[in-house]
Amino acid sequence: PGIPVLVENGLDAINCADWLKGLILDGIVAGVGAVLGFVPQMLVLFILLAFLESCGYMARIAFVLDRVFRKFGLSGKSFIPILIGTGCGVPGIMASRTIENDRDRKMTIITTTFIPCGAKTPFIAMIAGAIFGGSAWVATSAYFIGMAAIIISGIMLKKTKMFAGDPAPFVMELPAYHMPTVINLLRSMWERGWSFIKKAGTIILLSTIVVWFTTYFGFVDGAFTMLTEDQIDYSILATIGKAISWIFAPLGWGNWQATVASITGLVAKENIVGTLGILYGAGDGTVYQNMAQNFIPISGYSFLVFNLLCAPCFAAMGAIKREMNNAKWTAFAIGYQCVFAYAIALVIYQIGLL
Repeated sequence: PGIPVLVENGLDAINCADWLKGLILDGIVAGVGAVLGFVPQMLVLFILLAFLESCGYMARIAFVLDRVFRKFGLSGKSFIPILIGTGCGVPGIMASRTIENDRDRKMTIITTTFIPCGAKTPFIAMIAGAIFGGSAWVATSAYFIGMAAIIISGIMLKKTKMFAGDPAPFVMELPAYHMPTVINLLRSMWERGWSFIKKAGTIILLSTIVVWFTTYFGFVDGAFTMLTEDQIDYSILATIGKAISWIFAPLGWGNWQATVASITGLVAKENIVGTLGILYGAGDGTVYQNMAQNFIPISGYSFLVFNLLCAPCFAAMGAIKREMNNAKWTAFAIGYQCVFAYAIALVIYQIGLL
């Protein structure tokens, strides 16, 4: 019958209080379960990345792409942080240390998180499944949009006084090709996968509990009370979401549920899935059916693009601050990412409506 049903049967058997049952089922199981469901796909991504890194291919692709990247104001070495960033943005940002030129390094740090990381994979899959009927092109296009964002940003930033100048000469040692050992590949896959699961068990667990509490508690007729599913519009979360949802109305998703999901995504991008799982889990249909009713395809795609390109999770923001080692540069990087994401999502929605 599935874990949620078994948990619910167990809670009913011990006459669990309604609020605690709601917290466990609608908060913890629905939120964290929605994220952990994508772990197998992410393990496949991590093992393939580990293979590319271990066999000596990474250094060669950086060498080959140096000529291409120079046209966009980046160094060939920028490719390594970007490719590592498809697994996780934090090691991707930290990998920029290999770039000697300070301008190139800063530009790489700013643009690396545009490429979808492993944490964004569940979100991409959710949007593709709920709004586009599982279409394969949606997931594929997410990576092409990330690449286009890096290229456009490189060209734009290179025109500014801060980043003007030629990239540094390319110098890198090319290791011999070799077949990586199975043990090393599995260890690398496990380390990355386990860090994701730990994140799901701590940050995401706490976030889903907060989201559940603010979703199912609110003020009705002046009294603070636990809400039923048809009263969620009176919740604390709905009040916060409605206050700022007008900002995102030009992007096509000015509803409070999507607004709140984008905010919780700043804690961890996987949180968007958990939050939408809670907010759209109420009502008659499934989460996917309820989402399909609240988004048209073009607004769903605008929502996807904004959350792919806007400021990354708190952990990646911390890595940006550590690598930049300057509060102003950190603020510029995060501000640029948010404004750029807003502009691209706005263009996609407004042109898409035509």
